[in-house]
Amino acid sequence: MPRPPINAPQLSSDELHAEHRPTLARIVQLLKPYRSKILAVAVIVVVAASISAIVPFLTRAVFDDALFAVGGPRMDLLAWLVAGMIALPIIAAVLGIGQNWLTSNIGNSAMADLRSDLFAHLQKLELAFFTGTKTGAIQSRLANDVAGVRTVLTDTATSILQNSVTVIAAVISMVLLSWQLTILTLIVMPLFVWFQRKVGVRRQILARKTQESLSDMTAITEEALSVSGILLSKAYNRGPDEAERYRKANREQTKLQVQQAMTGRMFFAIVQTFFAITPALIYLLAGLILTGTIPGGPEALTAGTLVAFTTVQARLQMPLLQLMRVSLDVQTSLALFRRIFEYQDLVPRIVDQPGAIDVSPDELRGEIEFRRVWFRYPEPRTLTGTAHQPRFGLTNLDSAESDVSDGSDPWILRDVSLTIPAGSMAAIIGPSGSGKTTMTYLVPRFHDVTRGGLFIDGIDVRTMTLSSLADCVGVVTQESYLFHGTIRENIEYGKPGATMDEIIQAARDANIHDRIMSFPDGYETITGERGYRLSGGEKQRIAIARVILKNPKILLLDEATSALDNETERLVQQALDRAKSGRTTLAIAHRLSTIHDADVIFGLEDGELVESGTHDQLMSKPGGLYSRLQREQVTFD
Repeated sequence: MPRPPINAPQLSSDELHAEHRPTLARIVQLLKPYRSKILAVAVIVVVAASISAIVPFLTRAVFDDALFAVGGPRMDLLAWLVAGMIALPIIAAVLGIGQNWLTSNIGNSAMADLRSDLFAHLQKLELAFFTGTKTGAIQSRLANDVAGVRTVLTDTATSILQNSVTVIAAVISMVLLSWQLTILTLIVMPLFVWFQRKVGVRRQILARKTQESLSDMTAITEEALSVSGILLSKAYNRGPDEAERYRKANREQTKLQVQQAMTGRMFFAIVQTFFAITPALIYLLAGLILTGTIPGGPEALTAGTLVAFTTVQARLQMPLLQLMRVSLDVQTSLALFRRIFEYQDLVPRIVDQPGAIDVSPDELRGEIEFRRVWFRYPEPRTLTGTAHQPRFGLTNLDSAESDVSDGSDPWILRDVSLTIPAGSMAAIIGPSGSGKTTMTYLVPRFHDVTRGGLFIDGIDVRTMTLSSLADCVGVVTQESYLFHGTIRENIEYGKPGATMDEIIQAARDANIHDRIMSFPDGYETITGERGYRLSGGEKQRIAIARVILKNPKILLLDEATSALDNETERLVQQALDRAKSGRTTLAIAHRLSTIHDADVIFGLEDGELVESGTHDQLMSKPGGLYSRLQREQVTFD
């Protein structure tokens, strides 16, 4: 689905404000654990604002009652007033330090909660979500979007409270000093509020588009600068094309950033100009009051009152401008919050059913049964800013098997029924795209069957808790993933807290211990990103050691020995033979020579089970799928 253009129809102002009300309520809930600290901040803000409101009256007293008092200056009173004018700002500064510490603590803690909650929620989403969404787009929401709301959670909320209280206190002080001058100062405020609302709507729209553009850039970076991406671009000499692709996305991001930065600048220039010329208008109005042109008379406006009022008016400018800017920042950040909450609102499609039971590998025999299983991939989720963008401006004309569906795709599996006895070795063969991997992924509920049922020891896997089912099933894929860490840490991932002896034994069983010990750092050797510092066979055997350490009852092998040389395949096959011992094994075979001794071989074609039997039984059917694939492979070899 292509992304809407910049000039696409947008929501109205009222619609946007209504749209954000639930978001504001959720932000309040996010801050709820810190309400005691927020209350402390509020008290500090009120006290600081009250202090600032007292200072103008001290200023008036300095002029009217001390310096120009009837009978001459009163130095004793002046000393006390000056002392107060010095002490009050110092007290306010100390309070400000405490306020800054509290707000920083509240905001960063709330942001950490938000990031952790989002990450934990993403862990619960089904595999199809990740196969249908760019990794960079997910990373962008975790990093860029959450970072984008940092200011709101750390400074903005407090700034709104502080500046609001300051403005209210200042207006009260101005009214008490001179209501006539106050009217002049505030007469255009409604117009400013209206303009600010219009600017805010535009900022919201631009913020949303800017983050979507940034998400695209993050996705391009993740794809192009990963080890696999760099290898691909170098192999096909696509470095300049990738650089141009990034350059285009960067230009779009820059354009949006400039638009966002300039939106409202004219508005703020007008507001600042008004405040700059207001003192001159105040002096003119003061002259009209003193001459009696405007009701009040000379007795209503002393020199001290005029000085105090202009002081308050000057102090009013900064909090008012900050309040308007902060208000715009809030409206901008609300768009980011909505993007974050959009991910948090995704309901996992594969979850524990009510009353789900815990199963233990020790309690299971390991029999697997498919009962009239049909499967097709569910509708892809529609999310902001995750649409596919063609590479290099071209439409992808290659048709490939995908883990997402628009609801019109054919069935991946059709009416598959089979039984794999406990402790046996079963293999699945078939052409590419026949549904072999999908079939194995149904066992640990990476996907759920669309129709029919899948059972382990007669128990529907959908009635088992996901965590206990995961403990019972181990998976070794063709491209085993190793994270950037030590070999020991990668093996220990199969059983957190395992002893070193257990890790070493698992490595021995996987035929990798001697190779590990030949490295200078042994088990503390760093594997590199995705294990690229190791050979394919070494990575595969470490992955096998990891699953042996896990000790599951059921083992799934997805072409675990493909793309290996003969010697490495022999070592890996020996490791797999040990891993299969005492377990029910379901293997997808690329090299058919590795499954000759399987207890049963299932042939899958176009999602349908077309044959089953042992190697000898299937080879006795010359027109069968297995014998045909066997002949093709022998001819190819």
